[in-house]
Amino acid sequence: MTDWFPGPAWLFCPATRPDRYRKALDRADVVILDLEDAVAADQKTIARDYLLGLAQAGSLDLDRTVVRVNASGSSDHPHDLEAVAASRIRRVMLAKAEHRHDIAAIDAEVIALIETPRGVERAGALAEPSNVVGVMWGADDLVACMGGTSSRHQEGTYRDAARYARSRTLIAAKACGRLALDGVHMDIADHSGLRSECLDAAAVGFDGTVAIHPSQVPVIRAAYAPGDPELDWARRLLESVDSSRGVSTFEGRMVDGPVFRQAERILQRAALVPGESHG
Repeated sequence: MTDWFPGPAWLFCPATRPDRYRKALDRADVVILDLEDAVAADQKTIARDYLLGLAQAGSLDLDRTVVRVNASGSSDHPHDLEAVAASRIRRVMLAKAEHRHDIAAIDAEVIALIETPRGVERAGALAEPSNVVGVMWGADDLVACMGGTSSRHQEGTYRDAARYARSRTLIAAKACGRLALDGVHMDIADHSGLRSECLDAAAVGFDGTVAIHPSQVPVIRAAYAPGDPELDWARRLLESVDSSRGVSTFEGRMVDGPVFRQAERILQRAALVPGESHG
């Protein structure tokens, strides 16, 4: 079980834009400095140099920063890990995770990014290594790997293959006691769609959603923050039961262990979203 619960709003930041890092850190609970998809092939070395520069300047928040490294087997992967070690970064996100031995070989805590067909099929095994602290999924890389052209229907909802990968990732993460991170919402201006996805993510047990733009962060935070009625219900329920927490009734509804745990989760979510107005 991971004991690292940083908050629900994560934000990607290209490592080639170190000027954006501090602003991202001011906005989000966790910043993912990206050495992979956000960096062009001819900019990879420069991106690593910028990462090292942030470290040498003492600018990195080591507890709230994750570095996304290129996939195992790529020519950039070992160089990325060298830069991570030199920067004293504690946590990395492994792009296109497919083999548990590749994860176990990394000398850092790992967020396994499930975004290939093989990764989805092996999601349970990829969440198992002891250095895994979280699991995330990605729709667009997955669909591209399968020869498809779109992960969503025209109205914006996910197609079935993406929904399956999302559920598979969540269940794999929770089966191993890891953080579960929902995938990015690529339509930056679609705050309504993002909010709907985040409300659903929080309801089924995701711990956070990853943003690609700072404007998405407050939407994510607000969606993960329980409303006042929800908080009031959870507090009253937990105050009404004794330590045994056996089967009982509360306000006309049968309550038992799973319901008590849901109430505890509501209070935990509230604690993880400081400063949000609940309503």
